[in-house]
Amino acid sequence: MSPVCNVSQSILGQPWHWRGLAGDTLDSGFAPDDLVTRLLLARGCPRDALDAHRAPSIRAFMPDPSIFRDMDKAAERLADAVQAGEQVAIFGDYDVDGATSAALMVLLLRDLGLAARPYIPDRLMEGYGPSGEALVRLGREGATLIVTVDCGAQAFEALDAARDAGIEVIVVDHHKCSSALPHALAIVNPNRVDEGEGAAHGHLAAVGMAFLLGAALLRTLRARGHFSPERPEPRLIDLLDIVALGTVADVAALKGLNRAFVAQGLKVMAGRRNIGLAALIEASRLTRAPVCSDLGFALGPRINAGGRVGRADLGVRLLTATDAHEARGIAEELDRLNEERRAIEGEVQALADTLADAQTDRAVTLVAAEGWHPGVIGIVAGRLKERLGRPALVFAIDEAGIAKGSGRSIPGVDLGAAVLAAKDVGLLLAGGGHAMAAGATIAADRIGDLTAFLEERLAERVRVAQGERALLVDAVLAPGGVCVDLVEALEVGGPYGMGWPQPRVAVGPVRIVKADRVGNGHVRVIAVGEDGRSLKAVGFRQADTALGAALLGTPPHRRLWLAGRARRDDWGSRPAAELHIDDAAWAD
Repeated sequence: MSPVCNVSQSILGQPWHWRGLAGDTLDSGFAPDDLVTRLLLARGCPRDALDAHRAPSIRAFMPDPSIFRDMDKAAERLADAVQAGEQVAIFGDYDVDGATSAALMVLLLRDLGLAARPYIPDRLMEGYGPSGEALVRLGREGATLIVTVDCGAQAFEALDAARDAGIEVIVVDHHKCSSALPHALAIVNPNRVDEGEGAAHGHLAAVGMAFLLGAALLRTLRARGHFSPERPEPRLIDLLDIVALGTVADVAALKGLNRAFVAQGLKVMAGRRNIGLAALIEASRLTRAPVCSDLGFALGPRINAGGRVGRADLGVRLLTATDAHEARGIAEELDRLNEERRAIEGEVQALADTLADAQTDRAVTLVAAEGWHPGVIGIVAGRLKERLGRPALVFAIDEAGIAKGSGRSIPGVDLGAAVLAAKDVGLLLAGGGHAMAAGATIAADRIGDLTAFLEERLAERVRVAQGERALLVDAVLAPGGVCVDLVEALEVGGPYGMGWPQPRVAVGPVRIVKADRVGNGHVRVIAVGEDGRSLKAVGFRQADTALGAALLGTPPHRRLWLAGRARRDDWGSRPAAELHIDDAAWAD
């Protein structure tokens, strides 16, 4: 197959290929004017499942919760707690997935008449996951059952301490498990090594697993005759707004059930039933109903800011708030903390970039320094991964010589498995994660050993993954084709995210009539095509890259192809469209 627009090597050094389907290779059953069909098929949707994927519903994709190991045991124990009026604590992680998972359980149990207590550990003082001290303390304060969400799969010592104290614990997680599991009443995790049919849902975020546990709990109570006209069954579907938020913010693959969670969750969110989410939408200055990208770039970062640089429980408090005035106050505080997080992140990013650029011969970038705020290292690792095109880990070293790190990977390189392997050989004090993201704690004087271990384990996989790198394109357009109607048509094939990528279009050939540097390292471009139409485009954080240099330095007579995402631009007096540039290539 010939490269798209004959681009075999772009300015960023990659070929442009069709995503899945090219116009000259479609079978006879394909209608050329059916844009949504083309988008769905190109993302791996089976032809006989097109209708289900056009309008993804919970009914079409929801599995029987009982297929997951320990699910029925967990549901029965929670049903006992509901009917006996026990004290239940929900122990969540401090990120968005943890906050939404904890909030879902608290809200559902509240609707069932049980006032569950949420507990979110402080990132700086307690670290990731449940500690034995915290679990035992919750038991002493009255909790007879603790449910951990988005954590616990690797909490061997903590769960042993809880067991020794006579406290029952249910683990609801999605992170990779070792072959041995910690001791708990039930461990509900699609990524258990011994999982059967449920392993097909290993892409679910923890909040998705919490939703499935909620469905199993309601089914169990229904079978026990618990509900009546005086005690109606809660509408689990009303909690899909926070399921959608946690799923997108945790960068879970938007395929199968996750697509249904997000598609239906956005509809619930548009109704602003959750007063905390409504306050957060207002604090984020969104004047329309949120779309999928807003969950990842506007709402999610603000929830995360509490756990990163503020009080870890702010997100759960917001999502479970019952008073609108209190919700507005928390949302405004999270908005302020998010601005503080941006400033801290910028400082760490600048030094991390310098350290990373010195590692020219590495397959895996690993940088570390004292004084870095551990609340932003995951974001910085993600930026390094995107800029360098290889896995990246960033470690913050504290005064005691302990380094806490966060890593992000590229498709085809399982970073979570590598971190678990490093833990198994004794390199790490703690660690875990999944294919695309992982966390680790290590003695600072062993960072060199970890670097060598990851390099040896992952170098060949990184080389293969980079060799297969190509920019995937869905359509080729003249500049006049980038319009609001196109953006709205493309959105029908969504929701888009990890595993279900946003459509990318190639536009051109164009001549750049104006290009300047704006904001925090962005490049703003006005280009004109051979159709006589102009195009507004933006290269975010590209000013200091090879792509940015080309855009800023292209002479008026040279023609370019631009590739990127057509997005709606609501800043003007009337809606318009612009291109968010991912790459460019010379057309002559």
